[in-house]
Amino acid sequence: MATVGFFSSPACSKHDMGGEQPECPERLDAIQDQLLSSGMEFVLRFFDAPQATREQIEQVHTPEYVESIFARAPSEGIEVLDEDTRMCPHTLAAALHAAGAAVDAVDKVIAGELNAAFCAVRPPGHHAERDKAMGFCLFNNIAIAAAHARAQYGLDRVAILDFDVHHGNGTEDFVAGREGYLLCSSFQSPYYPFTGTGELPDNIVNSPLEAGAGGDALREVVEKQWLPALEKFRPQMLFISAGFDGHVEDAMAQLRFKEEDYLWVTEKLREYADQHCEGRVVSALEGGYALSALGRSVVAHLKGLIGS
Repeated sequence: MATVGFFSSPACSKHDMGGEQPECPERLDAIQDQLLSSGMEFVLRFFDAPQATREQIEQVHTPEYVESIFARAPSEGIEVLDEDTRMCPHTLAAALHAAGAAVDAVDKVIAGELNAAFCAVRPPGHHAERDKAMGFCLFNNIAIAAAHARAQYGLDRVAILDFDVHHGNGTEDFVAGREGYLLCSSFQSPYYPFTGTGELPDNIVNSPLEAGAGGDALREVVEKQWLPALEKFRPQMLFISAGFDGHVEDAMAQLRFKEEDYLWVTEKLREYADQHCEGRVVSALEGGYALSALGRSVVAHLKGLIGS
């Protein structure tokens, strides 16, 4: 049984974009409720995430972009960054803690204190490009974690696996053509952000799925595309953008995954990490907006990380 850390911060619950936004503070409450009801709190190690430094964030984002986010952080009211992405007075702190959770998770996993880690944080990250916020995302948490692993610990090869219902355009923006990185991503297509289907460099493996696709389609993608790509690339650590908005109960899109599908894909990735990456996995929350399904899916994901 692996030792798995659970990283979060009270600051992440204070980020509130206002109105009827699906990316809401209640998402973290739903996860916490399921941890309690499932008994998972007895088998996880809990960590209060620190804030990431600007230097760590600028391993992925341009200094000009980072400065703009600091400058636009409101002291009151709402600052609109794009049609989906807004800042309240607590958003900057939440985003810094979200990125900091991923960085701290890397530190503890590589130190051997943990085998794997899950970051229950918001705002999410995989739509944030090097110089642009979008899709609820300000800083690309999982890309920052992967870049930190390479810069701080000298890892030559890291892989990011993304099973959110939306294409992780921000992660692709950072990874595409960059030596030492592999990105494998499944997502509904055509669907927001309407990217991920053009000509791609060799270190990007995109697996678009049609509306209505279920767990069988995800499993086929993992077995026939992701695992062979991992075998060829031989990463030293795995990073997961864990989006649970492909759940059949989630009205955000039209995929039909269930908790057992998230358990299965997580187990497959953990088994690969056990064999080839010293068991090292860091995962960060992306989407998932049907609150009960989100909580249950995160528990399934954590069970997959823990193993037996």
